[in-house]
Amino acid sequence: MNTNPHILIVDDHHEIRELVARVLGREGFRATAVADGKAMRKALLDGRYDLILLDLMLPGEDGLSLCRAVRAESDVPIIMLTAKGEEVDKVIGLEMGADDYLPKPFGSRELIARIRAVLRRGPSDPSRAGKPQGVRRYQFDRWVLDTESRDLLRADGVTVPLSTGEYDLLLALVERPQRVLSREQLLDLARGRAAVAFDRSIDTQVSRLRRKLELDAADPKLIKTIWGGGYMFTPAVETA
Repeated sequence: MNTNPHILIVDDHHEIRELVARVLGREGFRATAVADGKAMRKALLDGRYDLILLDLMLPGEDGLSLCRAVRAESDVPIIMLTAKGEEVDKVIGLEMGADDYLPKPFGSRELIARIRAVLRRGPSDPSRAGKPQGVRRYQFDRWVLDTESRDLLRADGVTVPLSTGEYDLLLALVERPQRVLSREQLLDLARGRAAVAFDRSIDTQVSRLRRKLELDAADPKLIKTIWGGGYMFTPAVETA
């Protein structure tokens, strides 16, 4: 699995997205590039990112609004990109929760230096990067996952122990129900919550979870295999 930092580029200019993605790739980063806020929100739901490069001027929802929305739910670092150079725009961006501010046009060396500096600082709590805040319990089927105690509770009151890898994987699934998630996405999402490597493979972790969650692990209903796609967590999930 590739553990290099994963950067989300949000810019409506195709040429800029492609150029920045190439620069990041040459420097050893992974890069995903999207054109607007809608695509950005979907990317954040489907994956885990170590930093967001967010353009201020976007079609539809602008970068300031998106920055504020992300910061309300996550500590993932944000660098604002903009063609504007006025001090007021910088101040507003930083007040919205951006970690840094880079006016266009910018050089590739400056961009990489800014990214590395922000990543060295990191979020205030790395385990929270990209993770929704304020949710204590996820309820689904006959189960409750308690994120404070990290317990899996059955409807009859039995507590089922989870390893760190099993808990991280289950949390990634319950946060994204009824979505097809590839093995790489699941590994990336779970890796972001703890610096604990999966001992064998994502399939092994899924098999272990099925034995604990399913009425019949041989005929799973909660964690479905999507051939050629990955896995889907099928039940409706309620939060508290």
